Formats: sequence, C-alpha cells, structure tokens
Amino acid sequence: MTEETTQVQRIQMRVPPFWPNDPELWFAQIENQFQLSGITTDGTKYSYVAGSLEARFASEVRDILTAPPTENKYETIKTELIRRLSITQEQKTKQLLELEELGDRKPSQFLRHLQQLAGAAVPETLLRSIWSNRLPTNVRAILATQADTNLTKVADLADAIMSTTNPPLGPSVNTLDDTIKNLVDQVAQLKSELRGRPTNREKGKTRTRSSSRNKTYDTCWYHYKFGDNAKKCKPPCIKANSQGNE
Repeated sequence: MTEETTQVQRIQMRVPPFWPNDPELWFAQIENQFQLSGITTDGTKYSYVAGSLEARFASEVRDILTAPPTENKYETIKTELIRRLSITQEQKTKQLLELEELGDRKPSQFLRHLQQLAGAAVPETLLRSIWSNRLPTNVRAILATQADTNLTKVADLADAIMSTTNPPLGPSVNTLDDTIKNLVDQVAQLKSELRGRPTNREKGKTRTRSSSRNKTYDTCWYHYKFGDNAKKCKPPCIKANSQGNE
C-alpha cells in the first residue's frame, strides 16, 4: 500500500461518534467503514479508535492509550472499551430497572417494559431476576420451578397464575371507595334529619304546653285555689252566681 493510497483512505474514512450506550454496535459500524476504506492494518485501526474517543471515554482505557501493546492494539482497545463501558452501563440500567414496580400491569406486560428499558446492556439472567423479584410472593414460589423455561413462556405462566389467584385490584378498590362514600352520605343524611326532628323530651314539653293552653277551667283561680273559702271571685266562674264577689 502506497503512502498516497493511505492518505486517500484516511480522507474517505469517516468515524461515527462513539456510542457509550452500545459500544459493541459502534465497533460493528466502524469495522464496516474499515472494510469500505480498505483499512486492514492493526495500527491504523487502533489510531482511528483512539483518536475518536472523547476525554470521558478515553479515561476508561487510559492504561491502554498511555501504554499500548505492541501487538493486537485494535482488538485490545475494542475488547476493553466494550467490557468496561458495558459494565458501567449495565450497572446504571440495573439501578433504573430496580426502581420499576409491577403496578396494575400483567407480568408479561411488565417484562416487556423492563426489556425495553434494559436494551442489550442487561443480560437475560439479570433481567429475569429483577422481573421475578417484583412479582407477588405466591407467583414467585411457583415460577421458581421454571428456571430452565423460556422467559417469555414463564411470563405467560405468571399471567395465568395472577388471573387465577389474584383478582384485579382496580374494581375492588373502586367498589370499596364507592361503598365508603355511600355510607358517609347516609350518615350525613341521618344527621341532617335528626337535627330537624324534635326529641322525645321536646315532644313531651310540646304536648304539655298544648294541653295547658287547651284546658279550660269552670272556676276562677281563687275558687280553684281556696274552694268555698275563697274570698274573691273573677268571672267567668260557676261560683260567681252562688257566692258574691268580694
């Protein structure tokens, strides 16, 4: 390969920005560029990768950049970037996934949600563990016997268990809320009715006052009080005709 040809290849070669979330895919892309540009030498590949890394990613492979191996430079930096950054991303994704809860979703729906969050950064074994630990205890106990079963099939089994052993929470909660509200309304209505209704004591007083008002007497107060010994009399009084008023 002549120096002029190498210079043309360097001009034609375009390195895409490094993808820390998926370094393995980034290397697949850059290797396609190497192939299109006819770049095959180990040192040239290494230089392209080393020169394309931002400082924060270069610090992850500082030991390799400051003291590169004499052979297999490209494979060394590729392997270590994927390994080191994948571990970091896996830890970050694991932390994100551990904040997720099942909620009102079916286990299979929850699994698909976690898979979408995890992408390719989290191994299926770890994802299975995170997912199953979010399920109810009775479901986990049954699924513990399905360690060798495909995860998708295990999720379908979890759906069946949940539908059989755990009735949907939504309607029960709503029904309970409605029942409590109705009871509160009934109590409030009873209180309102009782406020406007006289008590038995008040009824007795009312009847006494009514009877007192409606009762009529044949004699005046003096004859009612002193009988025939009354010295005074006020009409109308039946004693008025038989006894003179004083």
